[in-house]
Amino acid sequence: MKSLTLSGAGHDITIGTGHPLTVMAGLNVLESRDLAMRICEHLKTVCDRLGLPYVFKASFDKANRSSINSYRGPGLEEGLRILADVKAEFGVPVVTDYHTPEQAAPVAEVAEIVQVPAFLCRQTDLVVAGAEAVIARGGWLHVKKAQFLAPWDCKNIVTKVAEVTGDKRNPTILCERGASFGYNNLVVDMLGIPAMKDLDVPVTIDATHAVQLPGADPRTSGGSTGGRREGVSIIAQSAIAAGADGVFLEFHEEPDKALCDGPSCLDLQSAEPLLARLKAIHEIVSKA
Repeated sequence: MKSLTLSGAGHDITIGTGHPLTVMAGLNVLESRDLAMRICEHLKTVCDRLGLPYVFKASFDKANRSSINSYRGPGLEEGLRILADVKAEFGVPVVTDYHTPEQAAPVAEVAEIVQVPAFLCRQTDLVVAGAEAVIARGGWLHVKKAQFLAPWDCKNIVTKVAEVTGDKRNPTILCERGASFGYNNLVVDMLGIPAMKDLDVPVTIDATHAVQLPGADPRTSGGSTGGRREGVSIIAQSAIAAGADGVFLEFHEEPDKALCDGPSCLDLQSAEPLLARLKAIHEIVSKA
């Protein structure tokens, strides 16, 4: 399986078989500049101490919230400004998602890794716009696998990107984030990890969104998504053991007060012991 390399000021990251576990971690959604700075500083410190390559993640807009009254984020302009500030302060690459083809280019101007949301991963215009944007700037396209999509059917996404890139490298990374299992529930089939890696692209695991209970937060009577925070480490460890090349995690200083997906995100202080375990598992798998 091929690897991908991301080089820039203050970072040089290679993701793929035989390389260190890549950590994409941060906030679910940008709540404030100060909080983003504190989260990034803590996670970068932890990853530096563990020798793990680190990418800060946060969304500027959560466009698929259950309720129209739910917090969505600061929006494109202010969100990209905050992400640019985080990059400048800590010298880390960032990953964020986009929701329309028109957003791809401005997002790629700031984010080295441009992310396709799971519900939108079959939208050809969106995928093509993202591929064009990252190819022009040397970035990566991180594609969340939809909850309704079989792992092997991701080949069509990889092929769409290949049509754009031609004989250039394919910048696609596929991300497992669970599959719908009846109503208000997700499961993760670990056999999907090697199935997606067979498509000759790196694969990550979104362990926080994988424990969501869509539309099932009892606190809001279906007005927001619930979650099983206690399952995040189990999903993450299992996926790394199955061969995932990177992990995608969300943290908060006070998870129960997070403005989006609090039931699924982790307390910031849990980052180091969890990442240390994931690193150990990844190293064992890499030597096998």
